[in-house]
Amino acid sequence: MYFSLISLFLRLLYISQQVMLHSSINNCQSWLLTVCLDGSLPGYHFQKGFGSGSNNWLLHIEGGGWCNSIETCEIRKRTALGSSKYMDPLIPFDGILSHQSSQNPDFYNWNIVKMRYCDGASLAGHPESEFKNGTKLFFRGQLIWEAIMSELLSLGLSKAKQALLTGCSAGGLATLIHCDDFRAHLPKDATVKCLADAGFFLDEPDILGNRTMSNFYHDVVQLQGVAKSLHKNCITEMEPSKCIFPQQIIKNIRTPLFIVNPAYDFWQIQHVLVPAGSDPDGYWRRCRLSIQKCDSTQIENLQGFRSSLLKAVGKLQHDKEGGMFINSCFVHCQTWMAETWHSSNSPRINNKTIAESVGDWYFNRKVTKEIDCPYPCNPTCYHMDFTQPS
Repeated sequence: MYFSLISLFLRLLYISQQVMLHSSINNCQSWLLTVCLDGSLPGYHFQKGFGSGSNNWLLHIEGGGWCNSIETCEIRKRTALGSSKYMDPLIPFDGILSHQSSQNPDFYNWNIVKMRYCDGASLAGHPESEFKNGTKLFFRGQLIWEAIMSELLSLGLSKAKQALLTGCSAGGLATLIHCDDFRAHLPKDATVKCLADAGFFLDEPDILGNRTMSNFYHDVVQLQGVAKSLHKNCITEMEPSKCIFPQQIIKNIRTPLFIVNPAYDFWQIQHVLVPAGSDPDGYWRRCRLSIQKCDSTQIENLQGFRSSLLKAVGKLQHDKEGGMFINSCFVHCQTWMAETWHSSNSPRINNKTIAESVGDWYFNRKVTKEIDCPYPCNPTCYHMDFTQPS
């Protein structure tokens, strides 16, 4: 279902006008330099709240991976993940973004914003890392975050009574990176929390023992100057690229945090545990595409990956303000789709949907730390199967 959203490009024009009218010349210049990888203006979609939700805000950061080299960023800038030229002006708002109470019982009438993702570094890149040798790439993720936040604050976010920052995948990682900054911009008496969906990427070796994900993040951090957006306590203690992993980020987050993550995240299985180059003989080919095609030895490997995730989120298990929903599904993002967020067929743990668990945590109705039993115990799981024809 499509909602009547503000046109992306009209909204971009309005952003620039707001800055020129209300900011100093220097800030105005910063806004005008706030661009996607290709130099086009960034943007977001907005659904105005109503009724009891008029002063409440939910911000969702779009996901979409990262680029770790000039070559991959050049490819990315010719897509909607690197340029607003390719973004759809209208998009569906489902799941946690929905204005239907049946689909989104706790947040349906809030002001809801979807921030588009077009920098390739989880809104954490810095222009000082841009190349000046003719390569036309802009690493401005941190500026994009600051500019859109400034715009939303002027539209009413600064007076929020309740607020939730969330995001999926690379947007979930961006949520973790910017969580405390989000809290710092809002009234002290406001209830402000963060929710990362499928953003808890693990610093684990692949099946050959190579640290594929660690090396990849190292390249992203180096290329786009991400270290400046990471917590100082961490980067003084270890290699900055280690500090982009959620296991390190959550050690310094003060704002209440909820983690939604499948124990068998198909993206992580396909890119962290079994990246394509680690399986030259194709032994994992079918298992990578469908957990139901895995043999007993492969399932044993996946159970070890699940154990690593549970160990990595251990801090939240002891945090009285933290929450989690770790189900045993072969899926990736689950909050922005009605089918997995809150419907009659949604995945459940202890008979609760993700939406009900997040709502209980956000509104302090119940302590919510739901950890599923290992695969294949949960019959409510929504398992992706990439071996089936689309």
